[in-house]
Amino acid sequence: MAANRVIVYGGRGALGSKCVEYFKSKGWWVASIDIGANEEANENVVVKMTESFTEQAGQVTADVAQLLGEQKVDAILCVAGGWAGGNCSSKDLYKNADLMWKQSVWTSTISSHLAALHLKTGGLLTLAGAKAAQSGTGGMIGYGMAKAAIHQLCQSLAAKNSGMPADAAAVAILPVTLDTPMNRKFMPKADFSTWTPLEYIAEMFFSWATGVNRPSSGSDKDGWKRIQRLEERRVRERWKE
Repeated sequence: MAANRVIVYGGRGALGSKCVEYFKSKGWWVASIDIGANEEANENVVVKMTESFTEQAGQVTADVAQLLGEQKVDAILCVAGGWAGGNCSSKDLYKNADLMWKQSVWTSTISSHLAALHLKTGGLLTLAGAKAAQSGTGGMIGYGMAKAAIHQLCQSLAAKNSGMPADAAAVAILPVTLDTPMNRKFMPKADFSTWTPLEYIAEMFFSWATGVNRPSSGSDKDGWKRIQRLEERRVRERWKE
């Protein structure tokens, strides 16, 4: 039986699948939470689609509790999310804002409660923020609001009386553009060499989960700066070839 255990919320998406693959390659037990099963994961919690946050949160919480029993996990990686554009004059503003809240804020909130219940002392919770949310997002208002809420949640989880396990860390990443199949599809003329590979993030999460170079709890900057430096070095090396 694997000594280390991780839950990947959004484990069937591009980044989530890479995290499942990477942690399994290191001998970890991996559980995926998503709207469908990831066949590479050791276990799956399949989310039932509903318009009620309390229903979805209750279902996921109960299923994870049944899956884990008294077992604790070393890390919970919330990489669920999505993107939608639209400014305040868009006819899709309400629909897109609702979708962004469901995909990002619902999942992050559930992950934080799962951390309180099932994360080991000194464990790791990661949340998927966005660099864009550090300033105004006029052309993607729903997205910006949802991601800003995640950064506030991250800081709250690091605050006194947050309910997090002792010495556990909550850290949010701030991606700019990830090198995913969907991003390549919708931005085919972009310079992919400037995008951040998913492998870098999976490796960084593993380092943090094992206590290597982990940012302080509540951080939403330090870790991503490390990723940016790695990417900048990779681009410079490519130009030298």
